[in-house]
Parts: sequence; C-alpha cells; structure tokens
Amino acid sequence: MAEVKEITVPDIGDFDAVDVIEILVGPGDTVAAEDSLITLESDKATMEVPSPFSGTIKEILISAGDQVSEGTAVAKIEVAEAAAEPESKSEPEPEPEPAPEPESKPEPAAKAEPKAEPAPEPAPAAAPSDGKLAHASPSVRRFARELGVPLGEVKGTGRKGRITREDVQSFVKSALSGGGSAGAAPSGGSGIPPIPAVDFAKFGEIEEVPLSRIKKLSGPHLHRSWLNIPHVTQFDDADITELEAFRQREKAAAEKAGVKLTPLAFLVKAAASALGEHPTLNSSLNPDGSALIMKHYINIGVAVDTPNGLVVPVIKDADKKGIYAIAADLGELSVKARDGKLGPGDMQGGTFSISSLGGIGGTAFTPIVNAPEVAILGVSKSSTQPVWDGQAFQPRLMLPLSLSYDHRVIDGAAAARFTTYLSSLLGDLRRLIL
Repeated sequence: MAEVKEITVPDIGDFDAVDVIEILVGPGDTVAAEDSLITLESDKATMEVPSPFSGTIKEILISAGDQVSEGTAVAKIEVAEAAAEPESKSEPEPEPEPAPEPESKPEPAAKAEPKAEPAPEPAPAAAPSDGKLAHASPSVRRFARELGVPLGEVKGTGRKGRITREDVQSFVKSALSGGGSAGAAPSGGSGIPPIPAVDFAKFGEIEEVPLSRIKKLSGPHLHRSWLNIPHVTQFDDADITELEAFRQREKAAAEKAGVKLTPLAFLVKAAASALGEHPTLNSSLNPDGSALIMKHYINIGVAVDTPNGLVVPVIKDADKKGIYAIAADLGELSVKARDGKLGPGDMQGGTFSISSLGGIGGTAFTPIVNAPEVAILGVSKSSTQPVWDGQAFQPRLMLPLSLSYDHRVIDGAAAARFTTYLSSLLGDLRRLIL
C-alpha cells in the first residue's frame, strides 16, 4: 500500500535561512528519486533539492520566497509501493522528532525573562554576555560575532523571539545610520556618518536598476571586511618571460590532455608554494583577536567574474596538485560559476584568495581581503618592459602583483618577503620542485 512521506531539506552546509527561488514541481506531479523539487539560493550559490523517493507529490509545504534550512519540510509525497516497503523497515526514524526538544529548552528562558522585566537595570548587563541568553542559532551567533554585534541588544523577530540573520543585519544597518548603540561602534564601524541622499532626477533622466542577488550578498561582506581589517597593499613585479614561453610551448600538449593551460594555473601553484614557506599569510585571527589559527592545509579561492557578479570558488589542497590538475579545477569551477551551478562546498574553506584582472587590463589595484582570510593577491595585466641586466636593457615580460593584507597579522617586512619569494617562483619555475 502506498505511503505518504514528508520530504525535508537535506544537509546544505553552514548555510542558514536559505531563500527558495523556484518550485519545480506541483501537487499531482510524478517524480523519480533524485529528481529536483526546489531551487535554493544562498551566499553566492544556487542548489537544487532532490526527491529522496519516487512517487506522486501530494502537497507542497513551502512557497517561492520562503526561507528554509536543514530539516525544513518541503513537500509530502505518496511513495511508490516498491520504494515504500524498504522504507517502512526504517520507520523507527522518528528520531528527527526529538528536534522539538531543543525548541522547548529556550522556553524556560522566555519564562525567566518576565522576572527580569520588573527590574529594567539588569537588561544592559546582558549585552556583555555575548548573547548567551539570546535565542539564536549557532550560525547566527557566529555571524553576530563576525560583525561584533552584541546579541543581547538585538530584538528577535523570529518565532518565540528567535534572533535571525536579518535581525543582526538590521541592527548593523541601524547602527551605521546612527540609530544603533554606542557599544557596537568600534567593531561595526557605526561611527561613520551615512552618505546623504541625493535626488539625481533633478539633474536629468535616471533609471534605478536593482542589484543582483550576488551583489546584495557580497556587498555587506566586503564592507564588513573593509571596515574591520586595517588594509595595507604591497606592490611588486614578477618577471614571467620564461614562464610565458614555457606555457606557450605546453599549450598544445595540455589541450590534448583536455586542459586549458592559463597563466592563472601557474599563479595558483606558485602562491600555494609561497604560502607553505610563509604560513602566516595562510592563517586567520581567532574570534577575539588574541591568537592566530594556523591552517595545515592550503585552499586558494579564485575570483571569477560572472554576469551576476563576482564569486570566489575554492581550489582545495592547491599545494598538493600539479599544474594540470589545478588548470582542470579552474576550468570546471569557472564553468559552474558562470552557469550559476556552484554548490556551497565549492566556495567554502578558502585560506587565501587571488583576484586576477590580467585578461582585462590595469597596472595595479587594492583588492579587499576576504575575511576571515588575512591576505589576497591582486594580479594585473602583464606588459613588456626594459629591464637592466647589469650590462644592457632587455625586454622582459613583467607581471604586476598587488598583495593586500591584514596589518594586525602581517607586517610590511613579511608581506615584502612573500611577494619577493612569489616573484622568484614565477621567474624560475624550477624552484617549484625544490
């Protein structure tokens, strides 16, 4: 006999409150196992939630525009008999039902709060507790810590007063516009006066174009990084004359192997090697800024320009891969990025980033550090320049490098040593195998 089951959102990584942008099925539709049911869009990534069963959709439990997280009920499906039988054995799976228990734990806190209400004085004392009494998920707490927001001062608009990610963002916006508490000013940048509004229509015809979702998401992150990290940029030039000659010689062989050999593949490999020699640039500050977290892995994020904005997929274990493997990863991730098919795992775990404008132009720029990383390498367009070799000027292909770094972690001497070492690797590829 057919059985009706509930389909829930599976594990989607560290993402919380992800937007539903498309419902792909409706009541009465017949689906097979692994057919896509809905499309989610989160931090720079879109992903589809598949059906774990074959059967007929009985009811859709969400709508486009809703926000969901792991475990949210998506739909009810009448499972085909063949699929239902094996499932019935695992019926003791009402283990998800204990989930309500955690919900019940915050309630005592809610009951305790009325006791605190008669005494208004203790309320401010909750702020220094880093929101321990606040009703918020671990991911929202982490988000608040990154922004320096005291959860005790944030009003929750979620169920039972739960603090959501949007509540934290609203608190920061209010602080930036002068409406937030003074306590958040130092870490959130709320002391900065807002830019006054201008009526541009007074001067001529205008059109308002909405920002893409990617730009809406990445904008606050870049703003947060710029306000919280003391940026310094170290500029240098690398002589890539021999590297480019070698790349041109190897292009045909790489194409036969199904790989597009770009200068960026060599940059990633050289940067991974340089990070191994200078591990501080591969680290992060711990949340309270009292220690460095040294990472014993090297994952390099590469900025990719897409029609909807900039995304940064990550090449995992770049130090353990050869040039061809890195080139293959770059090609695959770039296609997924431009097609909007990057998954959460494709953009997590980065330890260092590279932003290359070499294919467009420019001589130097200041890239913004992708927090919680502590450094990012900007690469501009290479050009042939006269370089003195001790006896005469020789034409050499020079590549401009711009290393932005967190001055709390990296001092100028360390940054200069890193770019000098990186330039030496790019100048003589043989050093990569030493």
